[in-house]
Amino acid sequence: MDTDTSSLLGAAINVASHLDITDALRNFVDRAARLTGAKYAALGVLDARGDTTAFVQVGVTEEEVEVLGHPPRGQGLLGAIPVDGPLLLDDLTTHPDFGGFPPGHPPMYSFLGVPVRVREQVFGRLYLSEKPGGFSERDALDMMSLAEAAAVSIENSRLYTEARNRERWISVSQDITTTLLEGTEEEEALEMIAARLREVADADTALIILPSVGDAWACEIADGMGARDLLGLVFPPDGRAMTVLKEGAGMMVDSLTRLRTLRLKELAQFGAALYAPMMLRGEGRGVILLLRKIGAPEFDESDLAMAESVAGQAALALELAAARHAQDVASLLDERARIGRDLHDLAIQQLFATGMRIENARADMAGRGQAYLAGLLEDALSGVDEAVKQIRAIVHSLREPDTAVVLVERLRREASLARTSLGYAPSLIIDVDGTVIAGDDDESALVDTVDNRVDADIADDVVAVVREGMSNAARHAKAASVQVRVSVLGYGPTGRVVVDVEDDGAGVDPSVTRRSGLANLAARARRHGGTFAIGVNERGQGSLMSWQAPLT
Repeated sequence: MDTDTSSLLGAAINVASHLDITDALRNFVDRAARLTGAKYAALGVLDARGDTTAFVQVGVTEEEVEVLGHPPRGQGLLGAIPVDGPLLLDDLTTHPDFGGFPPGHPPMYSFLGVPVRVREQVFGRLYLSEKPGGFSERDALDMMSLAEAAAVSIENSRLYTEARNRERWISVSQDITTTLLEGTEEEEALEMIAARLREVADADTALIILPSVGDAWACEIADGMGARDLLGLVFPPDGRAMTVLKEGAGMMVDSLTRLRTLRLKELAQFGAALYAPMMLRGEGRGVILLLRKIGAPEFDESDLAMAESVAGQAALALELAAARHAQDVASLLDERARIGRDLHDLAIQQLFATGMRIENARADMAGRGQAYLAGLLEDALSGVDEAVKQIRAIVHSLREPDTAVVLVERLRREASLARTSLGYAPSLIIDVDGTVIAGDDDESALVDTVDNRVDADIADDVVAVVREGMSNAARHAKAASVQVRVSVLGYGPTGRVVVDVEDDGAGVDPSVTRRSGLANLAARARRHGGTFAIGVNERGQGSLMSWQAPLT
């Protein structure tokens, strides 16, 4: 065996011995340069369109790479390399497809280009340049042989990578199952799913798209690059995400930035994308969208299959959360019924008995001519009667929680229900043009004013904002007090409704960028042409959430 043959065989064995695909490609390029004596060597990995998605090179300095900015796109002369043979040139600048060197590119003349084929498809192209005396036919044959060895190494690396990724996907699946069994809150479970999916899929960003206001679907969970800007993003009803949801089958896109029909400009910053529907019993509950930076490798079928499986588990997370919520509602209704019975059977009867004793005492005082004391007892008796009326109204409200009620009463109910999660009663203040609604005879007129000025659609959002604000304080703020103020100011398009939720807790954690509830409130504000903000309160201790919308 001659020296050249031995060197080629050794190089082929060395190239084929690498399981990590990055190491295999870099070793391939380095061996090709050594065998031929070329000063420059590079491998351009191609995507399905024939564009360069990865570029491995030796010979060009880091300073030159920085000046050039981006690797060759694989067009012109490089694109002229045959799919089944080498391209051998003494002077590449004389080739008809040569388009010139970009500024800062080192001069090159002798050239050898070889296709690298994997499964009968061109995986990439090997470029060699600047060999003293030029490249020979023997160099071309040797590089074709080395390319075949590299193809075997690339295929082995792919199989190894797929097996390793499958293990990672299975690990993620097990973690999700454990999280679901532990009864983790819906938002925390979905945040964990998004973070782990982004990691295991080598994605730069992971989004979870869920039902939002009305018929809209929006990004409720976001993790990774650009997460803050993508939270609350509303997806078009005829877009790819909704198509995946309706058809119940995932989809891969080689590059969002090249799509002609991309309706969301916020996604134009990404390349490869993978859509996986969150299906449960044939019904779509949401969509998981995995995104990679422009120029990153495309997703493959194994990624799609595993992502669809995990998306099903994410749908199950929503189902379990809904079941827990239904159980909580049932317990709440039972508690309402018990409180109603206790109020009716115990409190009212006790007040009746107390009222009778006060009446007897009042009559006795009046008979003795002690008019002043009799008057005081009369006032106390009126207070007892008013308390009985209020308790009866509360009992009626507890027994019929779903009947149509005015906005003021709905807000009071939310404040009452929040006691369970907060551990104390929040402060609720409702005012109309600065006049606070108090529990007196003038209340009914102001209550009617609130309902007349705030239409039903905005009223639903106001209730949702108050509910989420107190829920957020209970889950994240660790506050000892919460104050909610709802102000109705002015009339019609020039008027507005303002909701402020303030607490004395830990304040806003700047490291937490994923809170789907807050993103939902921002989306509700945008829908009405309003605003939403959350930050530190005026005292610098705790947080202040402010939401407002015009009265249209």
